[in-house]
Amino acid sequence: MTEPDVADPTRTRRWLALLAVLTSQLMIVLDGNVLNVALPAIQEDLKISQASLTWVVNAYLVSYGSLLLVTGRLGDLIGRKSVFLAGMAIFTAASAGCGLATSEEILVAARFAQGVGGALASAAVLAFIVTDFPAGQERGRAMNYYMIITVGGGSIGLLLGGLFTQLLSWHWIFAINLPIGVFSLIAGMRLIPARPGTGTGGLDVVGALLVTVAAVIGIAGIVGAADHGWFSARTLIAGAVAVVLLAAFFAWEARVANPIVPLRILRQRALVGSAAIRSAAISGVFGVFFFGTLFLQRVLGYNAIETGLAFLPQSLVIIFFSFGITTRLMDRLGARSVLISGLVVLTASLVLLGWFQGYGSGGYFPWLFIALMGVGVGAALTFLPLLTIAMRDVPPADAGLASGIVNVTMQISGAIALAILGTLANNRTEGLIASGHDPLRAFAAGSAFGMFVGAGFLLLGLLLTFLLLRPSRLDAPAVLVHQPGEAAPTAPLEAPIVIARQRPVGAGNDLPLHD
Repeated sequence: MTEPDVADPTRTRRWLALLAVLTSQLMIVLDGNVLNVALPAIQEDLKISQASLTWVVNAYLVSYGSLLLVTGRLGDLIGRKSVFLAGMAIFTAASAGCGLATSEEILVAARFAQGVGGALASAAVLAFIVTDFPAGQERGRAMNYYMIITVGGGSIGLLLGGLFTQLLSWHWIFAINLPIGVFSLIAGMRLIPARPGTGTGGLDVVGALLVTVAAVIGIAGIVGAADHGWFSARTLIAGAVAVVLLAAFFAWEARVANPIVPLRILRQRALVGSAAIRSAAISGVFGVFFFGTLFLQRVLGYNAIETGLAFLPQSLVIIFFSFGITTRLMDRLGARSVLISGLVVLTASLVLLGWFQGYGSGGYFPWLFIALMGVGVGAALTFLPLLTIAMRDVPPADAGLASGIVNVTMQISGAIALAILGTLANNRTEGLIASGHDPLRAFAAGSAFGMFVGAGFLLLGLLLTFLLLRPSRLDAPAVLVHQPGEAAPTAPLEAPIVIARQRPVGAGNDLPLHD
């Protein structure tokens, strides 16, 4: 890097603009995690039933997940700055609504609005990095900061959620978003370049409606499957309607002149292949946060603050690896080889977590600590290669859409996995209780079974890596080059942190809780 480059005002402005969009990412990550630890307090204060409580989480998931593809493409068409600012304004205002909510209905409606704002804002973050930072060292640093914000924000969210809930009240967890949102809005207006989009050229309203409605119905069916049953009429009808609408969507996109989702994006083999692998990997990792949090609080008797501290080493490991280690391994071994190593470590770590929860004894040290550290190492070696592979060949004109695909695969696969894992773990717990086992031990065994199923998802991801990713190209040194003294690129791990559905697996069994 030459001295004139360092003093380049355009370059400086670009990094300041990155600060603005990463601030929004921090806010979105914080929101999901502070909510998770506050759900019991919200339920008690607003007198919400267990079934209704899930919609405090699911309202956000439905609106956020269903709009990601459309909002990502909208940024490509009309300009990412305007989409980002609109999203931030909606998310910040909706956060105030959540904090002031005095009833279940107001809170759920505000959470739905948060999802709309989150989809608009987050779709622009990764696209901004891809389009405004040249491939190589600068993009690597930008993606590294994206990772640090995402993972660090998750840990901070757990701790802040516990502190605010225990020392003040759950209303204050949403107040965290207000100063962050105002700062990000002001910084975004002043610093993000107002580049025009490719133009709507007759916006594909029909396609946008078809894919959005299909996603809303499909996600609503998925998140309700744990309560109503996978083979209930409600779930099956929702799935069938979603499939029909998606088929109609693809048929429409193939014939319309200016599709909202150009089907050429599906010819990006690396993007589509990595999306399938990411879905399997996220499905496995979801179990760590969901079952791990419940196990710590119910079985080991941790409070909300102690739970946040228990997960902190895992996040610190990921951040540590993001400063050069993963990138140097990719430079030497290639993205595909590092990805395979990460999936192996993740699988082994989930098996160890399942063994400890179901059959182990003792406290946090040593086995639970080792397993969570292993999850951190495995995640650090898995999600950077996946993001690198996904975005490697995407043209700038489609960066927003590709970003939407990356995010939506995480959200939908996470929702499906959580419904599957929750159902299987709950069935295991109820079966053991019916056979006369202690409810708390039955709950621990059900959580362990969920962890083992999560390890199975990771094995599926490993198999897909061998089947879908060609070693000849992806085992070459990574495109994102790391230089001494520079931070390395990394990938997002937000789905499990942002949207983990904090719902007791054994709901309805009246399992004892430790104070």
